[in-house]
Amino acid sequence: MPLPLGGSSNHFRTAVLREVGAWDAYNVTEDADLGFRLARFGYRSSTFASTTFEEAPARFGGWLRQRSRWMKGWMQTWSVHMRRPRRLWKDAGAKGFFTLNAIIGGNVLTALTFPILVVDMTLRLLADAGAISGGFATGAVTPLHLTTIAAGFVSTIVVGLMGLARRGQLHQGWILALTPIYWACLSIAAWRALYQLLSEPYKWEKTEHGLSPQIRSAAASRMLVPRDTAAQRWQRYR
Repeated sequence: MPLPLGGSSNHFRTAVLREVGAWDAYNVTEDADLGFRLARFGYRSSTFASTTFEEAPARFGGWLRQRSRWMKGWMQTWSVHMRRPRRLWKDAGAKGFFTLNAIIGGNVLTALTFPILVVDMTLRLLADAGAISGGFATGAVTPLHLTTIAAGFVSTIVVGLMGLARRGQLHQGWILALTPIYWACLSIAAWRALYQLLSEPYKWEKTEHGLSPQIRSAAASRMLVPRDTAAQRWQRYR
């Protein structure tokens, strides 16, 4: 299935990259768009065992700007490729069509609708307690809402624990209990992205790096390493 490529540690064959038109300069998640374009040209992206040491945002403000850019870029990617659905189906097949709508469109849609679902479930709980007359949903829909929330929460926890286990970081697994709060933050980013898509679609909010203690200490240690002078290097190599 097509991969909506991320921004770190991508490797391309130059001839193929030129053939498919390279990166879209107007898409703020240009690698995700390129992943689907490669699939539409008949190419396949693959993964290999490796480690990328890209630093995640260390502050909420930086994280929000980064996630807003991602959400806006996914909206752009979905809009461009779904502009002609039949052509997309013909180029990328059913798998490509499904992946674009489930991964790109689905992530954006669920982030946008999450607060609506929370409000509805809150009203339903208040109605069951007799505090108000009722929520948006009927009684028959409420079990589906609860099942959807539970399935999303459990699957997120399981995938997160698998990743932590592979990295030997299971002792930090408790943080996954805050997943609903993280979803709420993603919703803020999605609505911010939608506003930007309408007001300033091509604005690129850069992600600041070099803020985490590990990165700063590593940079400091490199600066403390004594450097040979040109004369010393010449004496050693001549």
